[in-house]
Amino acid sequence: MKSSGITHLIINSPFAEPKRHWLYQRETQKFSLKEGRRPAGYVIASESSKSFDDPGRFIPIELVNQIRPRVQAWREGGYAGVTGITRRLLEHWNDPEQRDSSKRIFFCGLEAMETLIWLTEAPASERVGITIPSDGGVFQRLCCKMATGSGKTVVMAMVVAWQVLNKVAYPQDDRYAKHIFIVAPGLTVKSRLQVLVPSGPGNYYDEFSVVPAGLREQLRQGKVLVRNWHILNWETDEKLKKRRSVDKRGAKSDEAYVKEVLGEMAIARNIVVINDEAHHAWRVNPESKKAKIDRALIEEATKWVGGLDRIHSARRILRCFDFSATPFSPSGKQSSEEALFGWIVSDFGLNDAIEAGLVKTPRIVVRTNAIPDAATYKDKLYHIYDHVRDDLNRKAEPHE
Repeated sequence: MKSSGITHLIINSPFAEPKRHWLYQRETQKFSLKEGRRPAGYVIASESSKSFDDPGRFIPIELVNQIRPRVQAWREGGYAGVTGITRRLLEHWNDPEQRDSSKRIFFCGLEAMETLIWLTEAPASERVGITIPSDGGVFQRLCCKMATGSGKTVVMAMVVAWQVLNKVAYPQDDRYAKHIFIVAPGLTVKSRLQVLVPSGPGNYYDEFSVVPAGLREQLRQGKVLVRNWHILNWETDEKLKKRRSVDKRGAKSDEAYVKEVLGEMAIARNIVVINDEAHHAWRVNPESKKAKIDRALIEEATKWVGGLDRIHSARRILRCFDFSATPFSPSGKQSSEEALFGWIVSDFGLNDAIEAGLVKTPRIVVRTNAIPDAATYKDKLYHIYDHVRDDLNRKAEPHE
């Protein structure tokens, strides 16, 4: 381990497991370049620290740190237990010769996908001692924690392909579904996620070669529905009674609700759900209601998860896959005490993404309170910006 200041942030390849990481030494307040991968975890503010420069306290995610070495050993052992379709997909995703540089799948995406497959298809003996906590509901949720910009949407496309193609090939296998319901956190994201509809223009299955050419027709036998979370809105009889209205109709039945939300997909059973920005979807418990949490957040979470409960009641949710860079639910206390989702099974956080060159490198802002030039009103440091502004938006050269 070399002890020094940070000389350069990008120290790993985006296409391979991280081999090094920058480790902060609280005693010396310096960073050291350490061999090996950073453990899965997240950083919270230090309770006693008032220093702006203190990066906080690292909290490991123990479940992910248990799962990682098992998935690695399973990968190196040849993916024992997987179906023929899954093996074909894994070979396709891992084959750099079938991909140009713009279509290669990042390591973090492959690992997230491998983890979900391992939890579903690996022999039971491989998973002894691994328990995925429930969110308190009746259907299972699995969360992939991925930094924004690390390729979450591509991984969602991989989930869709894995589920649909296996269900088409093995229709009696109840581990898979060919009806996928994707919930978006807003209209802008809903529009962006249309690339997950296999028949749509610019879909990711073609754009990123997620599916081998020989399987693309089979993929179109699946049905993918992308909706904004607001469609999940529902009202109880109690809430309806409080309305001063001549409309005396009661709350919708689960059957009527599902037909309204899922439309043509309402005839399906055993649906797979994908929650994008899943930190909006958390269960409200009595403590949450008493805590100082924004009522709008509680209402959104209640509608989102409660709506999924109603779909499960009427049609059964086979499994729910969550994707988020920040899978926390608010506790009503200090931000350092927000509750991390217990069902996180893979993690590639912001520091990992920065060190792999997947996201923009942060810069420290230098401010000046000097009086601007009286004639031009320009800051005295404007000449620096004037010198580099033509260079700010250019594309990086290959060697960079």
